[in-house]
Amino acid sequence: MSRTPDPRLREVMASLVRHLHGFVREARPTEEEFESAIEFLVRVGQASGAEKNEMILLSDLLGVSTLVVMLNNEQGKGETDAALLGPFWRAGSPPCAPGDSIARDAKGEPLDVKGRVAAVDGSAVAGATVDVWQASPVGLYENQDPDQPDHNLRGRFETDGEGRFHFRTVRPAGYPVPTDGPCGEMLRAQDRHPYRPAHIHFMISKEGFRTLVTQVFANDDDCIAADVVFGVTPALSGRFERHGAGGWRLEYDFVMQPGDRRIPRPPLP
Repeated sequence: MSRTPDPRLREVMASLVRHLHGFVREARPTEEEFESAIEFLVRVGQASGAEKNEMILLSDLLGVSTLVVMLNNEQGKGETDAALLGPFWRAGSPPCAPGDSIARDAKGEPLDVKGRVAAVDGSAVAGATVDVWQASPVGLYENQDPDQPDHNLRGRFETDGEGRFHFRTVRPAGYPVPTDGPCGEMLRAQDRHPYRPAHIHFMISKEGFRTLVTQVFANDDDCIAADVVFGVTPALSGRFERHGAGGWRLEYDFVMQPGDRRIPRPPLP
């Protein structure tokens, strides 16, 4: 390891080997268990492709993905907690006016969403782009459900002079992660459920601020305390309140930290 020319790679590999060897000494796997583990990782790789990344799913289910997000985004200055981008974000969601509905097929319980975007000093962040996307009332995203119209339950809004935004939608449902591959076998072997609580994704960006990628979860979801990918924090639990005849409302404010505006690559084509 000491001959590795890149100092960061040298540091990472030394740490990986040290902790991996420590794990093996502690767990003391049999040779048969070791062979099964290698076979499992091979099958995880084989199950991945252009439209599915089983390796990322494995990282999610072990809590590693969320931990990496937390370590890279938490500054302890009052900013909103970051969360996973997830596999279903699409670039180029349609621009929307304040109060527009992103539900391009109107099935489901109406949900009215309002919020404010502020800097860590409390000042309004005007002109920020608020990119939102969510699963449908049956727990499917538009780009995994051929029955939904293009860009259903997606939209881009801009905050006003007071940093406020407003849109209408339908209440999302929670959903299971894919269980048809080796990661599903792992969940069943651990007697773990595969569900994520209902949530709405937000990506908020503006020059001069670090892009905020996060999720706001329904506080009344049965899985709010047991997200299979460990993405829920108390601060990201949004209060879904009854509103009007058969509808709901959510009010949630976001705080951005200064930094670079960087938009991630879409996870899938």
